[in-house]
Amino acid sequence: MNRYSAFSLLKNAFSDHRHWPRAWRSPELKPHYDVVIIGGGGHGLATAWYLAKEHGISNIAVLEKGWLGGGNTGRNTAVSRSNYFYPESTRFYEHSLKRYETLGRDLNFNIMLSQIGIINLACSRHEMEIFRRWATAIQLQGVDSEVLSREQIAEMVPLLNMSAGARYPVHGGFIQRRGGISRHDAVAWGYARAADSLGVDLIQNCEVTGIDVNDGRIRGVRTNRGTVRTDKVGMAVAGHSTVVAAMAGVKLPIVSQTLQAMVSEPVKPCLDHVVMSPMVHCYISQSDRGEIVIGGGADTHPSYGQRGSLPATEAVLNAAVELYPMLSRMKLMRQWGGIVDIAPDASPIVSKTPVSGFYISTGWGTGGYKAIPAGGETFAHTIAHDAPHPLVEPFSLDRFARGRLIDEGAAAGVAH
Repeated sequence: MNRYSAFSLLKNAFSDHRHWPRAWRSPELKPHYDVVIIGGGGHGLATAWYLAKEHGISNIAVLEKGWLGGGNTGRNTAVSRSNYFYPESTRFYEHSLKRYETLGRDLNFNIMLSQIGIINLACSRHEMEIFRRWATAIQLQGVDSEVLSREQIAEMVPLLNMSAGARYPVHGGFIQRRGGISRHDAVAWGYARAADSLGVDLIQNCEVTGIDVNDGRIRGVRTNRGTVRTDKVGMAVAGHSTVVAAMAGVKLPIVSQTLQAMVSEPVKPCLDHVVMSPMVHCYISQSDRGEIVIGGGADTHPSYGQRGSLPATEAVLNAAVELYPMLSRMKLMRQWGGIVDIAPDASPIVSKTPVSGFYISTGWGTGGYKAIPAGGETFAHTIAHDAPHPLVEPFSLDRFARGRLIDEGAAAGVAH
């Protein structure tokens, strides 16, 4: 750091932050927009930016009932990977991971991407055989994947309980070395700032109360701050998808459940990778602040809560301390939940709907964060052209009627 940078940092540390310039505007709601995006999380903000940047549509409002990035975007473990099983999923998530790799430059905003690698643990011989097939399928699609022996994992993750009598014996696994973690708030703020610079109106504390449909077409959106006329509405509201879609008369095959995460007290660097164990529904990483980040499976019952149930918390912590005995001596600092929307095949729905001008991005389940760049890009294309982007054509709403499901429940890495 040079002298000027150090002096500037010191000066801002002692300055009155109320006089700092705003990262984006706080505009008033206009009576008409070309496109209205419901949901100011990562997917909604990314969609608005790609609409403005790639398709020249800037008369856009992003309506968020709370604050930008305050929903699932701010309530996840910030993992990015593309090691899915089916070609349709792998192509999509690989495109998203590549977008993440350049996103800091694209947005001129540091998203703090750290490609520390994603390790999947096999806790039985049968699971190890499935992993070999899974890793080979990924390799055949040109995506990095490498099978690991038990000895390699022991060397890479010394915290693991590798004893012969372990409750969850590690038989091996596989790794995607390009996978990693980033800062979820930085991703949201980067897209928000970039969209605002292109003229997109970001309207916070603006709750949608109704969607006006006439003759099978979108006519407008009603909010607690007034009514907006528009011909196109894009919905990206994560766990509340069924509620908002019902306002337009669209019924979705979605179940909303709480997915929990938690962090320990901070410690010195001790974990160099994201480590997942699909069999026991537990995955951990270490944040840049030193906290051990722990995630698990979704609660077993439908819910719109952002806390989660105690049995699910106990289950993931039991698994965590069995796999990593040193965690039993640490304090849990905080716990939270996000509302995930899960489709019957655990794959997303990015699609037009029977209502003309109403488009949906939903069903992301546990994969919403890793899909933000590609999800926004393909959803923007779908809205702008009234036709699906090739990457999301397999994820259309009518696949359930056609029987063309893409069952990615196992590759999600946690229980649904």
